[in-house]
Amino acid sequence: MNSYAQDGSKIGKIAVLLPCYNEGLSIRKVVDDFRKELPDATVYVYDNRSSDNTIAEATLAGAVVRSEQWPGKGNVVRRMFSDVDADIYIMADGDGTYDSKVAGQMIQRLVDEHLDMVVGTRRNVFENAHRAGHGFGNRLFNAMYRSLFGPLFTDIFSGYRVFSRRFVKSFPAISSGFEIETEMSVHASQLRMPIAEMPTDYGARLEGSASKLRTVRDAFRILFTFLILFKEIRPARFFGVLAMGLILIALVLALPLLLTYLDTGLVPRFPTAILATGIVLLAGIFTVCGLILDSVARGRLEQKRMWYMTNSRSQA
Repeated sequence: MNSYAQDGSKIGKIAVLLPCYNEGLSIRKVVDDFRKELPDATVYVYDNRSSDNTIAEATLAGAVVRSEQWPGKGNVVRRMFSDVDADIYIMADGDGTYDSKVAGQMIQRLVDEHLDMVVGTRRNVFENAHRAGHGFGNRLFNAMYRSLFGPLFTDIFSGYRVFSRRFVKSFPAISSGFEIETEMSVHASQLRMPIAEMPTDYGARLEGSASKLRTVRDAFRILFTFLILFKEIRPARFFGVLAMGLILIALVLALPLLLTYLDTGLVPRFPTAILATGIVLLAGIFTVCGLILDSVARGRLEQKRMWYMTNSRSQA
């Protein structure tokens, strides 16, 4: 069913996507809330191997329920984006922490400003629902993201997002776990997509509902994702930094030998000289690899951009 903007123009088909794992306590209310706010939208619940009554509750609420057996939120998002055909997509969590009342405003902004993604940034996220370690890590990784990939995002871990069709159908979704939101942000930054952020309220989980986040484990996974994506997107800079580090090490090792040679005309420590030479050669290999992979990355970027452009979207 098609939806319409405030000025009466047609928006198109809207899909609400809710990835879930053991959210039986809250999913029924979440589905009801989104159906109330977006009566013309289709609500999809993708269950990820839940052991509770998530599927039964989502079905009773009237959602389209499907299952994904590969564990991890990233695998669920990949399946959702592959399966569902719509003009506008809304992704939220099934734990009831995101405010469904702003969904219409986020859609309206996506349409009015011709955007590809609107991120619902979380107000009071640390006070309401996160441990101190999560708060520190969130700030640290957001700052790291801005230094590596650009300044557009202030909350890269928000799971409350509205997408255009061409974002969804051009997004590769390689990640398997909670780092999927990071990959979404990097995808938008790499293709220079028009995006926006909207502050939204972020509530606590219902009593008895447990968070799936693991502070240390997820922090290492996200850091590893940063490194991999940085290598894939900016290989010249990635390998250039490694090459510069190796050159500095070689200089530290070789400088005393050089000074001794200038004074005496002798090289007293051949193993150190050989090691320094080998490190310099390795730095040269890293530099060449970075230049070659940079050309490959540019070609891949052109292909992603062309695929992005071939997926049209409905707009007012």
